[in-house]
Amino acid sequence: MSQKVTIREHDFLLHPSGAIYWLQKEMLLIADVHFGKVTHFRRYGAAIPKNASEENFNKLKVLVDEIQPKTVCFLGDLFHSKINSEWETFKNWVQTNQTAVILISGNHDIIPKYMYEDISVDVVDQLEINGFLLTHHPTEKHSCFNFSGHIHPGVRMKGSGRQTVKLACFYKTKSQLILPAFGNFTGKHILSPKDNDEIFAIVENEVICVSK
Repeated sequence: MSQKVTIREHDFLLHPSGAIYWLQKEMLLIADVHFGKVTHFRRYGAAIPKNASEENFNKLKVLVDEIQPKTVCFLGDLFHSKINSEWETFKNWVQTNQTAVILISGNHDIIPKYMYEDISVDVVDQLEINGFLLTHHPTEKHSCFNFSGHIHPGVRMKGSGRQTVKLACFYKTKSQLILPAFGNFTGKHILSPKDNDEIFAIVENEVICVSK
């Protein structure tokens, strides 16, 4: 179940996949997919199941089929490193999809820009729309509300005993909202929220506010 938040009179759905759907713009925001990471690490002997890479693509396909956005905007680190076999899967997905695709460059996005442009994916450093600034790294800009990724935010929840669990989360402050990593095998950076920060944890296919 998604969680709806309203920011500056615009409505956003925080989806259990880790994506955000911007209703007024019919735009899906996705951060830190890291396509190619599984293939990259398997090539160097890491014991990662081969089908783990397929899970990322299937997750993306199911999400886009469900939401049917006009635009998908990846907030950086779409691919983990240089081109490998997962590029062809992504290319086929783009070319069979009616959705416009934008990539905001992240620190891992080293695949040449022209290769994206050849498959009609726009690549930009950042995007500003109606007072909202879309970036990869969390960025402060006066008068703008920032959506970003990069951090892979997580929260540590404690049970009634001594047990704890780390959950991916959306991390919202007065001027920013950081998305969790969409891809698997990406890890989580546990954040310590300040007063008035809002944490929306992803728990069993549901987004739950855990900061109130």
